[in-house]
Amino acid sequence: MSDAYTIKTAQQRFSAVVQEATDHPVTITKQGKAVAVLMSMERVEAIAETMEILADPKAMAAIRKHRNGRATYHDVSVLEE
Repeated sequence: MSDAYTIKTAQQRFSAVVQEATDHPVTITKQGKAVAVLMSMERVEAIAETMEILADPKAMAAIRKHRNGRATYHDVSVLEE
């Protein structure tokens, strides 16, 4: 299928368009311009989680530390202590 549909085509093929959106975002167009995107709840939740991490200064500091090779790793068993 396509990655973009007009509003009319999306309405006519709604079930198929929704099914396609489970695999990747689908753009809805009006008069040749993108006006909306249909995507799965899984993708929306992943985007929201990413935004939360990006807004957390401690998480971002930990990511930068890891990227710079300065991260310290601990065995999972330390969580039980």
